[in-house]
Amino acid sequence: MSTQIVERMAAEIAGSGDPVVLIHGLGGTSNVWTPVLPAFAARARVIRFDLPGSGRSPAGGPLSIQAFVDRIARAMRVLGAERAHVGGHSLGTIVAAQLSQQHPDLVRDLVLLGALPEPPEPARNGLKARAAKARAEGLAVIAEQMSEASLSRDTREKNPLAVAYVRETIMRQDAEGYAATCEALSEARAADYARIGKKALLVTGEDDAIGTPAMSRDIASRLPESRAEILPRTGHWTPVERPAEAGRAMLQFWFGR
Repeated sequence: MSTQIVERMAAEIAGSGDPVVLIHGLGGTSNVWTPVLPAFAARARVIRFDLPGSGRSPAGGPLSIQAFVDRIARAMRVLGAERAHVGGHSLGTIVAAQLSQQHPDLVRDLVLLGALPEPPEPARNGLKARAAKARAEGLAVIAEQMSEASLSRDTREKNPLAVAYVRETIMRQDAEGYAATCEALSEARAADYARIGKKALLVTGEDDAIGTPAMSRDIASRLPESRAEILPRTGHWTPVERPAEAGRAMLQFWFGR
């Protein structure tokens, strides 16, 4: 595995074969995908970005969904990752859908975990309030709140490593970068799925209150040859809470086994 800086984003690149590009969500980094990699990494050239403002990537200017799409599109071309399998988690599903709509030559198909088309209206103000809290108080309290609210009860009771990961990855973010990403998500608008025309697999948890099962089923119904898979006893952090199940689903969808 190598780490490169491409379009001012940290990119972890490993393996050879068909390109797979993975996009994390709010509060995450490229590490959100680490638990699912054993399922398909031997079959692919896997590229994982830290989005601007997250992990090791500085914001480098105002953040928006469009800014994320533009950076990733340029980075994919620099890295020779045209016609890639693209996966997204949470906010990353919005970025992936917009990327597919705006740059159809870059995207072969989509896997969307914990997908949401856009934040519902009540959540937009909540994201703006969270941004203000991050700037004023830091991320420790937010990390506790989000691990409680976004993980399933089963995960909180039986998977302490997943709980620790979610707390730690949010707590270690740059507070300003996290706040700016909250604001970017608060302004996000849904892609026009009728114009995307790509096959997709939607995977979410039955207990996901953010990217709900209903949202995944609705998105799948708008894309050709697409389906939703709902994992039991799982919350919003699908690749961390159920890595074996999510990884197998991604392997079968992308590589047919």
